[in-house]
Amino acid sequence: MTSATPVVPPQPSGPNKVVQFYHDVSAEMKRVTWPDRAQLQDATIKIIVFVLALGAIIALLDLALQFILVQLPALLLGR
Repeated sequence: MTSATPVVPPQPSGPNKVVQFYHDVSAEMKRVTWPDRAQLQDATIKIIVFVLALGAIIALLDLALQFILVQLPALLLGR
């Protein structure tokens, strides 16, 4: 039995790597499907609402933990 060795194409070197990278990026950018204005606006609104909701949750957790860890022991110990 003979084992087939994989054929590896030669890698570009030096400045050729930069040129090849540029061509690859250009080809990939042509394949990208960009959102239209309505999709972009919808996604932006959803992200803003999510961030505000998450901020409110974090603020409520902060207040609850502050009460539990700081004020409750002071009330229980009479300080």
